[in-house]
Amino acid sequence: MKAPNAVGWFDIYVDDIDRAARFYEHALDVTLAPMVDPTGETHMMAFPTDMEAYGAGGALVQSPFGRPAPGGPRVYFSVRDCAVHEPRVITAGGKVVRPKFSIGQFGWVTLCMDTEGNMFGMSSQA
Repeated sequence: MKAPNAVGWFDIYVDDIDRAARFYEHALDVTLAPMVDPTGETHMMAFPTDMEAYGAGGALVQSPFGRPAPGGPRVYFSVRDCAVHEPRVITAGGKVVRPKFSIGQFGWVTLCMDTEGNMFGMSSQA
């Protein structure tokens, strides 16, 4: 049996779950779904996830145990073309920190900041 990839799930900490959900839904052109936290301590909105597909699933999390910050781990969202999504980030209230740039044989990346102050990336092959 093969070992799984290093990341199996991610949480993006937010201060305002509704604002953050609107941002990511618009910027990435996806629909997030409410996710139940069995402890009842956090509010969560999950990104579309197919646990049989390549990559990790994850959620926005409003929690007393974590805060948004630009210097933490960085999540890279797979998109069709980074340049197409850059205007969506801006109209959703975020910032493009570094526009689309080449990462050689691995494709292209755009670095952004969301409405909560979190840095994230978008990655594409085109």
